[in-house]
Amino acid sequence: MGKKEVLLEIRNLHKDYGNGPVLEDISLQVEKGEVIVLVGPSGCGKSTLLRCINGLEPIQGGSILLDGREITDGKTNWSQVRQKIGMVFQSYDLFPNMTVLDNVLLGPLKVQKRQKAEAKAQAEQLLARVGLLQKKDAYPRELSGGQKQRVAIVRALMMEPEILLFDEVTAALDPEMVREVLDVMLELAESGSTMLIVTHELQFARAVADRIVFLDGGHIVEMDDPETFFTQPKSDRVHRFLNTFVFASQSQERKHSESQ
Repeated sequence: MGKKEVLLEIRNLHKDYGNGPVLEDISLQVEKGEVIVLVGPSGCGKSTLLRCINGLEPIQGGSILLDGREITDGKTNWSQVRQKIGMVFQSYDLFPNMTVLDNVLLGPLKVQKRQKAEAKAQAEQLLARVGLLQKKDAYPRELSGGQKQRVAIVRALMMEPEILLFDEVTAALDPEMVREVLDVMLELAESGSTMLIVTHELQFARAVADRIVFLDGGHIVEMDDPETFFTQPKSDRVHRFLNTFVFASQSQERKHSESQ
């Protein structure tokens, strides 16, 4: 087996908002086709790390490289880089006055200057892939939360990025809508997409990840394959985190069965 190509590299990243570090000495390599899931308690820096990778937050130390080229050197054209690093947010951010099709065509037509017929054919193919072709002429207000999030994923895919960042994309959804979004992400992973995912859905993390990275207090505490991470955690901190998750899941199941 040949060595895989490193697509994204984070070296000794430091992020500080002025009242102490949010991220400290973060180093991580993401290989082409790899799915890495970031987990950890709220406020540990997971979403901030994604925002640093996509240039939405400046960093105070270290460097980020994409395809071997540093993108945090102050000379980067972030508009160009963001075509290679797609990001899907918790809040969808769809334009309410535009149809689903127009929302997903905006970037390819305005930013990439692609031919409308070619871009439209791709958009319809991707909407069909996530089960939303019949909604192409609908407006965001006519969609459920899960449908809006699937449109947001298609919008990111339309730019044909090299890597996809997902920031808590199911956090604002009702439980029954979570599965339809996770199914799309699972299918993307199985098709070879390179993905960096922040999520609290640990069962999904176990199913989709090649590696799981646990952050706490702005540090990488543990990094391992899913089976080892969940069955043989190396640190007490991860052990406590997983026990809390199991307890919360059992409580949820009890409440559900009592309500039946």
